[in-house]
Amino acid sequence: MKDMQAQLEKLRTDAAECALIRDLATDPKKRDLFTRLADHLTVLASEVEREIADSLKRT
Repeated sequence: MKDMQAQLEKLRTDAAECALIRDLATDPKKRDLFTRLADHLTVLASEVEREIADSLKRT
């Protein structure tokens, strides 16, 4: 469970960093890339969070 919590925090941190890079980027292609990366990492974090919640319900 601690591994999943650590992964969740890493995904959230990475998503926030991608959003920051996106906000600072001047190139439209880079903004688009980092927007997609931030969105994808946010979805992954949500899935890990949901799995953690499901695991807690099963125990």
